[in-house]
Amino acid sequence: MACFDLAAVFTDHMVLQRNKKINIWGSAYTGFEVTAEINGNTASAKSVGGKWLLSLPPMEAGGPYDLTVKDGSGAEIVLHDVMIGEVWLAGGQSNMELELRNALNGKEVLANIKDDVNVRFYYTQKISYIDDYFHFAERNTCWTVASPETAGSYSAVGYYFARKLASELGVTVGIIGCNWGGTSASAWTARQSMERDLDTKMYVDDYDNAMSEMTLEGYNKKLAEYQIWYNEWQPKINEYYAKNPNGSWDEAQAYAGESQWPEPLGPRSPYRPSGLYETMLMRNCPYSMAGFIYYQGESDDHRPYTYYKLFKALIEQWRSDWEDDSMPFLFVQLPMFMNKGDEDIKHWCVIREAQMRVHQTIKNTGIAVILDKGEFDNIHPVDKEPVGERLALQALYHVYDKISGDEAYGPVYKSFEYVDGGMMLSFDHAKNGFDLKGEKAVGFEIAGQDKKFYPADAWFKEDKIFVRSAEVSEPMYLRYNWVNYGDVTIFGKNGIPLAPFRTSRNDEL
Repeated sequence: MACFDLAAVFTDHMVLQRNKKINIWGSAYTGFEVTAEINGNTASAKSVGGKWLLSLPPMEAGGPYDLTVKDGSGAEIVLHDVMIGEVWLAGGQSNMELELRNALNGKEVLANIKDDVNVRFYYTQKISYIDDYFHFAERNTCWTVASPETAGSYSAVGYYFARKLASELGVTVGIIGCNWGGTSASAWTARQSMERDLDTKMYVDDYDNAMSEMTLEGYNKKLAEYQIWYNEWQPKINEYYAKNPNGSWDEAQAYAGESQWPEPLGPRSPYRPSGLYETMLMRNCPYSMAGFIYYQGESDDHRPYTYYKLFKALIEQWRSDWEDDSMPFLFVQLPMFMNKGDEDIKHWCVIREAQMRVHQTIKNTGIAVILDKGEFDNIHPVDKEPVGERLALQALYHVYDKISGDEAYGPVYKSFEYVDGGMMLSFDHAKNGFDLKGEKAVGFEIAGQDKKFYPADAWFKEDKIFVRSAEVSEPMYLRYNWVNYGDVTIFGKNGIPLAPFRTSRNDEL
């Protein structure tokens, strides 16, 4: 038995997806007929097992409207200021989570938000396990209209993405924030999806093995100890960086104590496989949406050669859950990054390559290349406006057919041929040539049969680049910006950087 209610994601000020059937669901006593009405459109469904789901017919953009839902017994729920527009879910980890107020120029942007920005936001509650409090807390979540008072807590990437789309499309854009810092893609994927492949199954096996040696009592004790440590340590870290904004991580730990993050792995951990898939993502399914935007990958750099399979499984799972195998999935390629004092082991390069490979092999995906927007010794670069806007360019091209591919992309490697002791490279989205920032092009390396790479010089030939190294007389392999962190000097005419690449995916390179 269940009382009459709507799922938590349905509140005043929400945005419903235009030109698609609109799914509405909730709870009601078994056998009751639930009816929903908005803008003269109605739909009904019978509650089965205390749950009901109905689908209103597709509607054009518009509003504000009232949504009225009745259960047939006289009970009625009315939601006000409902808009029909575009809805996207913003998933990932901390760089999608980073709030507008903490982004570069974020406070100035907040102060100047006007009523016509036409952006709304719903933040899925961040609780990593379901208990009685979970459902109570979830009822306090709600949609908000972007304003100087509300938008500070929005995902900065999500806000800039939505703002550009709203301006270009002339409709209200709603973002469903669904992200958690420090999380692997495995936290956002169904267990059965990862179990289908031996490589991705390692994430599940690691968790199961850890749990086999731990009692619930032991886990709760470790978690309590961790919380005590964290509550003492985090203020000291904040204090250090307030006094030393350019200080290093090693210096910060010397001041505050060595980090014990992440919290112990267990049934309440947000980092466990499938945990946030269950407690966050699926709380929004099957909300009718245009698609997904996603910014993640940093927390899977310990298994870079598995990331292609893991990310592919995530996309397929999300599309399956929303019953749309071609649902648009737009994501951010990782930027340059390395901590001070770290050795460049080139694992982020492999993640970037996996992300590009996903884009090039899975239909209806888009990739925002932001190689130039990383920061040395800061895994959370603050310049998020170009990130959101480059994602929006992908949407305007792939989803809305408003711009050309050459406007949405910077140069992307296509092929090469051997010429005069060097390699002539061809690119997609480079018909207008390249822009060079800096005195010379850097980042190219060439190797011969011995696979030993040497820095190489580059010459621009209209829409091609010729690369040669005096150290390699018979080149066989080439790579560009195959580093965790380095200078970015080559851009398309639209200001988007040349995407990193290598001409061979041989793991030994």
